[in-house]
Amino acid sequence: MSSDAVNEFVSARLLPEQQEVFAIVRELMREGAPGASEVISRGSPAWKGEGLLAIVSPSKTHLTLAFVRGAEFTDGHGLLSGVGKTTRHVKLKRADAVDRDALRDYIGQAVTLDAG
Repeated sequence: MSSDAVNEFVSARLLPEQQEVFAIVRELMREGAPGASEVISRGSPAWKGEGLLAIVSPSKTHLTLAFVRGAEFTDGHGLLSGVGKTTRHVKLKRADAVDRDALRDYIGQAVTLDAG
C-alpha cells in the first residue's frame, strides 16, 4: 500500500531517473512484501511489516536501499554492502541496471526474518 507522504517525498525529493529506480523498488516490495505498509521513517521512504523491513535514501548519484536486518541475509548475489551489526544496503544507480532477481531474494529474506 502506498502512502501520500511517500508519494510526496518521491515527487519532491527524487530526480526523474531516481523516480524510475524507486518505482522498480516499490513494485518489487508490493510483490514480495504485500502486507507491508509504505511509511516515512527517519525522513525517507520505508516499508514496515512487524518491524521495519527496508528504507530508501537518496543521494546525488544513486538511491540506497537498506535492509534493516540485512546482516542476517545470505548474500548469494554479492550485492550487499555495509559492515554494521544489522543493516546491509544496495546502491541503485539506473533503472536498467537494477538486478530484480537479487532484490526479490533480499526482500523475501527480509519478510521471512520479519515474520519469524
